[in-house]
Amino acid sequence: MSGSPEDLTNGSYDDVLNAEQLQKLLYLLESTEDPAIIERALVTVGNSAAFSANQVVIRELGGIPVVGSKINSPNQSIKEKALNALNNLSVNVENQIKIKVYVNQVCEDVLSGPLNSAVQLAGLRLLTNMTVTNDHQHMLRSYITDLFHVLLTGNGSTKVQVLKLLLNLSENPAMTDGLLGAQVDSSFLSLYDGHVAKEILLRVLTLFQNINNCLKKEGCLVIHPTFTKGSLFYLLYGEECAQKMRALVYHQDADVKEKGYPDTEMKPGRNIFTIEKGFSIWWKHGVPIGYSSNVHCKR
Repeated sequence: MSGSPEDLTNGSYDDVLNAEQLQKLLYLLESTEDPAIIERALVTVGNSAAFSANQVVIRELGGIPVVGSKINSPNQSIKEKALNALNNLSVNVENQIKIKVYVNQVCEDVLSGPLNSAVQLAGLRLLTNMTVTNDHQHMLRSYITDLFHVLLTGNGSTKVQVLKLLLNLSENPAMTDGLLGAQVDSSFLSLYDGHVAKEILLRVLTLFQNINNCLKKEGCLVIHPTFTKGSLFYLLYGEECAQKMRALVYHQDADVKEKGYPDTEMKPGRNIFTIEKGFSIWWKHGVPIGYSSNVHCKR
């Protein structure tokens, strides 16, 4: 297709862009200072990056740093479109190697920007894609406590997106200590109430389930872990959470009910809180102090 680079951004045709056209778009992004043109070009690049072949072409044309530089823009709409384009590009694992240099800045923007904003959601979606595998999850370790704060203060859409990100981390045993050690407000437990929206409730239940599974893989017995009061460990394995888990067994939704824990029990005489067969939390004066597992124990 002939015409100027600007013509490629007008959205008047449905053709998949070829390498020559993509190169023109990237040159346009580098050379223009017109916010409207930059925004339209980013949208076009982002739409093109929805195709796997173009994800490779854009990388080979040096397009990732061109797009990535636009997340520094003070224009929030440009920043959002750049994050959306990087999000589509990040579906390609090789692209993630180049995109990871922006992870720290995206985390900072997500945590410091306006709550529930389009930029925050775009950043969370990119971080979620970047943590589908374990390769780059460690880069988020220092941000976990702040992510829980966004979870608790954000609206429904923000909560769901943060939970998608936390669920990725919760599947990786190497991130379990970072999650359990995070300082989390006690209002987190309200997310386990039966009236909470299903899309949120199922995800917080899966978060608990994933962490349990990771702990069971770690070894036979851990007493006096380094988790402090106010940490996620104290919330998830405290008596209040146990009560909420038992109550969910009677939830009207079958999917929620299935993730409840009917066999959880606190035995004051023994100071053991049994989560499920082969996995228990040890208590002292009603406070969790450690856990034991006879699943996958190393002999």
